[in-house]
Amino acid sequence: MKYLECYKEGYRKLATAGVPEAELDARLLLEYICGTNRNDLLVHGDREVAEQHLTAYEAAIAKRMERIPLQHITGEQDFMGLTFRVNEHVLIPRQDTEILVEEILKDMQDYCRILDMCTGSGCILISLLHYNNWCEGVGVDISPLALQKAKENGKNLLPEEKRPVWLESNLFEKVEGKFDVIVSNPPYIRSEVIGTLMPEVKDHEPMNALDGTEDGLYFYREIVRLAPEFLKKEGKLYFEIGHDQGADVSELLEHAGFREIHVVKDYAGLDRVVYATL
Repeated sequence: MKYLECYKEGYRKLATAGVPEAELDARLLLEYICGTNRNDLLVHGDREVAEQHLTAYEAAIAKRMERIPLQHITGEQDFMGLTFRVNEHVLIPRQDTEILVEEILKDMQDYCRILDMCTGSGCILISLLHYNNWCEGVGVDISPLALQKAKENGKNLLPEEKRPVWLESNLFEKVEGKFDVIVSNPPYIRSEVIGTLMPEVKDHEPMNALDGTEDGLYFYREIVRLAPEFLKKEGKLYFEIGHDQGADVSELLEHAGFREIHVVKDYAGLDRVVYATL
């Protein structure tokens, strides 16, 4: 089968299965399998696809039709200009989370000590360490399987001298020392809402990275309550939040004695980040 025909067949199958962005996913999967890029579809659409690539592409399309996330099929996701390895044990890095990293980078200084709570794939912490010098990092997660993937990403993306410490801990339970920056993208989806999410999310991403309990605020309460013990004077606490949580998380920070509380919107104009100074 020719390259263009292969793509069109993949697109047709995904569209029939109701897969969102079927056209894009069909192209990305074909490029992943064949080691090609977007130009190949435009310039080399008439070349024959090798039999082993065709078989692998058909298998990948079948998985995507089952609503397995594209990133779980390819095993990777780009974030902050870096390619992270992902699987079903970590939350897939989202573009919205880049806003969180960018806000931290605006104020972050060299020689900072950073704590990333609920680190998952490690994408936030690794990005911060990649774009700064002489900083130390600690990434915390309750899931040993998530930490295994975070450690792999750190090894792949950072030189040895920049790699963080990975710590299996229930929030601050095993954390020691003080930090200039604490950042967290915690589980913040209300339990009752999870069943309404897309199959790619509710059926394939780790529940412990999604469920923020009844009102979605449990982890914010706990982190805000405990963070002052681990922040240096003038240290900053950064959160990613759900679109309707800006006021609630700001109130939690204010009651805990934080000041200079800021809410930052995402590219859609929705509240996405809250940060404050101790």
